[in-house]
Amino acid sequence: MTTSSTKKFDYDLLVLGCGPAGQKAAFQSAKIRKKVAVVDKIGMVGGNCVHNATIPSKSFKEAVVYLSGFRQRNIYGAGYRVKTHIEMSDLTFRCNRIMQDEYEVLRAQFSRNHVDLLDGHGYFIDEHTIQITSPEGEITSKTAKNILISVGAKPVRPNYIEFDGVNIFDSDDILSMKELPRDITVVGGGVVGTEYASMFAALGVNVTVVDARKELLSFMDKEIVECLVYQMRSMGVTFRLGEEVESVKTREDNSVVTKLKSGKVVVSDVVLVSAGRISATENLGLENFGLELEPKGRIAVNEKFQTSLPHIYAAGDVIGFPALAATSSAQGRLVAVHAFDIDDEIMEVPLPIGMYSIPEISYVGANEQELTEQNIPYETGIARFKEIARGVIIGDEEGMLKILFHRETYEILGVHIIGEYATELSHIGQAVIALKGGLRYLRDAVFNYPTLAEAYKVAAFDGYNKAKASLALKKK
Repeated sequence: MTTSSTKKFDYDLLVLGCGPAGQKAAFQSAKIRKKVAVVDKIGMVGGNCVHNATIPSKSFKEAVVYLSGFRQRNIYGAGYRVKTHIEMSDLTFRCNRIMQDEYEVLRAQFSRNHVDLLDGHGYFIDEHTIQITSPEGEITSKTAKNILISVGAKPVRPNYIEFDGVNIFDSDDILSMKELPRDITVVGGGVVGTEYASMFAALGVNVTVVDARKELLSFMDKEIVECLVYQMRSMGVTFRLGEEVESVKTREDNSVVTKLKSGKVVVSDVVLVSAGRISATENLGLENFGLELEPKGRIAVNEKFQTSLPHIYAAGDVIGFPALAATSSAQGRLVAVHAFDIDDEIMEVPLPIGMYSIPEISYVGANEQELTEQNIPYETGIARFKEIARGVIIGDEEGMLKILFHRETYEILGVHIIGEYATELSHIGQAVIALKGGLRYLRDAVFNYPTLAEAYKVAAFDGYNKAKASLALKKK
């Protein structure tokens, strides 16, 4: 009898999906001389990350910030712009250039690591065999000892919304819009919806955000979110929170009518629907070996990213939260580490979360709500960018960095930032938390001047002085 341990397979690892998780699993496996292949659609090297989601949206943001002159308005006035009349083609030019560059880099990496790229759609025939249908309709089958499912996710498309790719878009096709609208309605105030809402507002587009939840971004620090909402409102964004959408339809004059269950109506040139994402697990043949799916098509895995069949793994957006490019990359590498018993000690490091809105938000560790619920005695240290020389130089008068630390031990419990380069700055907090540096480290460290990183020192002094004052009162 032939078993999986003695059977000859075409590959040691076969990956379905070429996003961050699939890439890193493939590369890590190839580095130790394993035979690896990745199955994905032709031209989709990099997956949704490169072609539809992360890279395009962040490139779009940079184009918006540059061409709109947003970063310079506090210096040169609210009317300052690099380009007076900005077209959609001006913005997407940068996106397309960067996407192409990323695509070429990844193609070279696959070639250099001797990973086979198999163009087409993969479908499970059995637990070790994948049938691949090429774009031309040719069918081949490949076997593998280990298989990773990393097919990513796609936007949810509610059936009460008439998507047309002309006036009504989801987050994957919004950048295919031909002209910059005068006004846009964003249905869904999550991370992606808020990012795009702030980008269009920075361009001078009238933006309305509709969300059924009464609080925006409730998983983030409330004070930071309040700062974001204030700044977005100052750019002209209208928030309709606690409102459910009944229908979205294009009328004869090509305007889009968003009807709310409360009876309100919002009319705009364009609607962006950002109602979450669902795992792209349909038509993979998972039923052929009894793999059951969780809600929203998610695949359940253990701490090693194994499914109910130990040799079949899943990683990235397909398994759900946190569904970030950075975490997906880490998960993919860990799949290879486990599958091939690579001797590698894994260090526990706190996860940074970044939102590329205008302004940016990033945090690592706990927020004030969580610490309060856990009855942890904490204090805050705050630095405002308008009081930091670098903040004044770059024109960010609204940015803020907040450190949360244990009032008795001075252990840093969380760092929350809003403003320029927040997604970069949060990594300093991540390192200090992971390495147990504490508040005193940030207080005593010397930072280059002038830099935004100096905000850590200012916030540390602020918190340290508060804690000392509190202790003095307690002694009295």
